[in-house]
Amino acid sequence: MTSPSAPHPSHNKKRDGIPLGKIAGVPVYLAYSWFVIAAITVVFYGPFIMDFIPGLGNWAYLVGLAVALLLALSVLVHELAHALSAKVFDWPTEKIVINLWGGHTQFENFTASPGRSVVVALAGPASNFVVAAVMFAIDSVAQFKGVAGTLTDIVVMANLLIGIFNILPGMPLDGGRLVESAVWKATGSQDKGTIAAGWSGRIIVVALVIWFIVVPFLRGQWPDLMYTTVTVLVCGFLWMGASSSIHHAKLRSRLYLVSAAGLAEPAVGVPNSATVADVLDISPAGSPAVVICGPDGRPQGVVDFGATLAVPAASVMTTPVTAVAHALAAGAYVPEWSKGQELIQYLARLDGGEYAVVDHNGIVTGLLRQQAVVTAITGKEARRSGRA
Repeated sequence: MTSPSAPHPSHNKKRDGIPLGKIAGVPVYLAYSWFVIAAITVVFYGPFIMDFIPGLGNWAYLVGLAVALLLALSVLVHELAHALSAKVFDWPTEKIVINLWGGHTQFENFTASPGRSVVVALAGPASNFVVAAVMFAIDSVAQFKGVAGTLTDIVVMANLLIGIFNILPGMPLDGGRLVESAVWKATGSQDKGTIAAGWSGRIIVVALVIWFIVVPFLRGQWPDLMYTTVTVLVCGFLWMGASSSIHHAKLRSRLYLVSAAGLAEPAVGVPNSATVADVLDISPAGSPAVVICGPDGRPQGVVDFGATLAVPAASVMTTPVTAVAHALAAGAYVPEWSKGQELIQYLARLDGGEYAVVDHNGIVTGLLRQQAVVTAITGKEARRSGRA
């Protein structure tokens, strides 16, 4: 599977898992959650192999571990196919992560098109079909027996299943990119394509639940615990992925509303040497907002209008403006022409919830509040914190 990078460029590498090095310049990580699926694989395949090759005894569980490793290798081939095909279009790959659900390839920012998106998406399943075909051809010649033959058969079947499963036409599977690209091409909107693919993914989940759980139950077949658990986990993962795709597409469709100039409230800048009297002259009713600037002209803080009113009339001429203001986070100012994803990515790097807006000359023209950005993106008012 493929995914774009998160809105903020920085991430904690420890969360990615164990670094395995780089392949073709792409960092590869083994997520800690992979050990969960590895354990499940050993528990599932151990008894199966023990029955199939009785002489192995408990060594069958070691063969089960080999199966888990081979499956991880198959997933790695799948993800590398995504990354290498993306290189053809100069899409920078941030990382590959092998995890509980298989794996994913995360890209940095890039310019996509319906055709390129399909090529990169289908490269993954295609690689699994190639692996299955190659292993089948080798086995046909070598005629492997015993453990080697069993592992070869499992690798062939696993890659076929990985390939077939991933071309199902719904997000978050690779086949969902087919639906996304078709709708994108027809409507000119990638967001509409992603939403359609997300709903297609949800329909696939419902179909899988009906086929693998409901139908057998209606036929009077008591569901196997392991079989049902795996089905529920996979379907739950697919449902969350499809829902996430829909959610993010809806947010992306509102990015045009995110503009520093459009969302900022009017503001003026004053030097940090100003007094409360200066502020009351400029903004007697609390509007426009007043931003304090340092000697270099950079915004440093925002005046609290309520605090200015609390200053006794006899002291407004001598009380410094810094006494009635709170500090802005370091670098919390943005050009007034910033907008869209570029603006969101920049704000994600900053602390605090207020940002001064400046023009081409560095003059303060507005004050952008985080709540206004959240409202523009989601269409909902941001939750207020308990602090005033």
